[in-house]
Amino acid sequence: MTKVSLADKFALFSETWQPKLAGRVNGMDVRLVKIQGDFDWHSHATEDEMFYVVKGEMRMAFRDRTEIVREGEFIIVPHGTAHRPGADEECQIMLIEPSSVVNTGDGDANARTVTELEEL
Repeated sequence: MTKVSLADKFALFSETWQPKLAGRVNGMDVRLVKIQGDFDWHSHATEDEMFYVVKGEMRMAFRDRTEIVREGEFIIVPHGTAHRPGADEECQIMLIEPSSVVNTGDGDANARTVTELEEL
């Protein structure tokens, strides 16, 4: 049991769209990811996701609208909801989601699919 500095953890990596494992609690991952540009449209049939913006500003596009999520805010994407996160400038995100979640959703794996999380 030790405290975690998000700033220190984010300083350990520079690549975007490659979630890292920062911790686990009750079968849920605490994942850190840097984003820039737009991700792929995807959904998760059975898992909800929580995106907390640590630094920067993120767009969360849905089929019918786009939500802007600013530093210190979070958004929960319910399971079954098609979504596409994105950011114009680098944005630091903390995700809280079940360990079973694949970052590219339930569709076919692609070049952005992360099958094994690097632990920070």
